[in-house]
Amino acid sequence: MRVIGLAGWSGSGKTTLLARLIPLLTGEGLRVSTIKHAHHNFDVDKPARTPGLTGRPRFRSARRLRHKMALMHELRGDAEPSLTELLGKLSECDLVIVEGFKREPIPKIEIWRAEVGKPLLHRMTPPSCC
Repeated sequence: MRVIGLAGWSGSGKTTLLARLIPLLTGEGLRVSTIKHAHHNFDVDKPARTPGLTGRPRFRSARRLRHKMALMHELRGDAEPSLTELLGKLSECDLVIVEGFKREPIPKIEIWRAEVGKPLLHRMTPPSCC
């Protein structure tokens, strides 16, 4: 399986891009899985903030498949599982798109939006892959 990451600050449009990209990739016959990592509270079915997707759950509506699984795990003080461990839990697929895990040594696309008011991530940290 190939793995690519989407990295960027909160509000930059990572999930919006993901929600629009998945139907295009699956429409081409690719089997796509996603992993979302966050250091803050989030809900995978929270309505979108982006015009055009407003009111629809972003992750769930992006994947119109009959069989799905989302695993939400509360750490309760335990260490976070590594990306490698999480990848090992996925079913066989062609591509995994990882949202978050910005310090992992995987190829990444940085999503940046000036309105967020944050610097580009790639200027803050040295490349860790490629």
